[in-house]
Amino acid sequence: MNDQHDHGALGDAEYAEFMELAAEEGFDIEDVEGALEEAGAGPLPVLAVVGRPNVGKSTLVNRIIGRREAVVEDKPGVTRDRVTYEAEWAGRRFKVVDTGGWEQDVLGIDASVAAQAEYAIEAADAVVFVVDAKVGATDTDEAVVRLLRKAGKPVVLCANKVDGQSGESDAASLWSLGLGYPHPVSSLHGRGTGDMLDAVLEALPEAPAQTFGTAVGGPRRIALIGRPNVGKSSLLNKVAKADRVVVNEMAGTTRDPVDELIQLGGVTWKFIDTAGIRKKVHLQQGADYYASLRTAAAVEKAEVAVILIDTTENISVQDQRIITMAVEAGRAIVIAYNKWDDLDEERRYYLEREIETEMQQVAWAPRVNVSALTGRHMEKLVPAIETALAGWETRIPTGRLNAFLGEVVAGHPHPIRGGKQPRILFGTQAGSKPPRFVLFASGFLEHGYRRFIERRLREEFGFEGTPIHISVRVREKRGAQHKRKM
Repeated sequence: MNDQHDHGALGDAEYAEFMELAAEEGFDIEDVEGALEEAGAGPLPVLAVVGRPNVGKSTLVNRIIGRREAVVEDKPGVTRDRVTYEAEWAGRRFKVVDTGGWEQDVLGIDASVAAQAEYAIEAADAVVFVVDAKVGATDTDEAVVRLLRKAGKPVVLCANKVDGQSGESDAASLWSLGLGYPHPVSSLHGRGTGDMLDAVLEALPEAPAQTFGTAVGGPRRIALIGRPNVGKSSLLNKVAKADRVVVNEMAGTTRDPVDELIQLGGVTWKFIDTAGIRKKVHLQQGADYYASLRTAAAVEKAEVAVILIDTTENISVQDQRIITMAVEAGRAIVIAYNKWDDLDEERRYYLEREIETEMQQVAWAPRVNVSALTGRHMEKLVPAIETALAGWETRIPTGRLNAFLGEVVAGHPHPIRGGKQPRILFGTQAGSKPPRFVLFASGFLEHGYRRFIERRLREEFGFEGTPIHISVRVREKRGAQHKRKM
């Protein structure tokens, strides 16, 4: 591992200069290094908790995160949404994904379990497979084991509901699953969870591998996302200049993400057509529910999300929810306003007003007005994607960033609150893809001021087409620092 990597986005000389600046401003060096590591590492490693209904997954998640947040009830199918929480064990932070929604629907229980487990496993860096030790291994458990073997992800086997010595033999019988040591656990009482979490830390990577880009120089991954029937499949077919995927006027034709390698402008791209996301995941049933989960997984694996908006309909809450999903996933973003040829002057006028009011959260994203049916302006799509990728990968040297911050703070200081005026003392860019900044301040920075800093960063350095993450570390009082070290 080279030093460049050790310091995140900072080179050796820049790192030394930065730490000297931190010391001068009275920051605790360990705290500064922790802030850089936290911001520069990007996404935390992800642990998926999977298993049959009613084996105690949500109870175990509550035990891992140390608080009662996941809904627990003594009947199967209570967890409908895939829910993510942050957890910490032995000083290491990671994300825990609680999974559920397994109901006997049109797909049949086994297919439903497989679909949900498949998504959770695909999105995770490691898996805790929860089995009810009292019941023993069932046919459904065996089906999940086959999925786990196929995925090749590290697995920690949790033999749950072992409340005492008498249950140890029940747990031992789960060796038959072929997944290694069955950790005897009572998620309800906490028995054995510490040993299991030690095994989890061994299975989880320190930092997750980048899931996008198959290799250096490999094709860039572009996910096409949007509501049903906005024209994602038509767009893919037009870009590919061939009927690669099924197109039908009936919404919801696409169920699974479809990957296509396509040559455009002498470059190979990997386009991923996804199922339309209809409404809140927990209101969906059957095939739609799992299609939405797979779409979310496709976005996680992409570098750029091209979000299609149907211009013939009003911009909806659902459109905004899909945009939020892509922003929170930290992907570069392009907004494609489709069916542009179908607009009359009146609709065009009102659409522009809607864009001004409803699309403020991604005003920084490149916009293309296209028609997937006729091919109008399709040549503008790739330049917009390249612009978004360039913004997503942009890196600002620490010296230049601090000169900029100095000017901003001098021209627009933070408002005085409670007789105090917090100041940004210095900052650095801790990572890219997307750009992540850490600002070190003398006091708490209000949300409105952080938004102002983000706006000014965009005005000065571009960052077109990418979300920006800004975290703030506040300098502790000297007495508090001293007390913490004692």
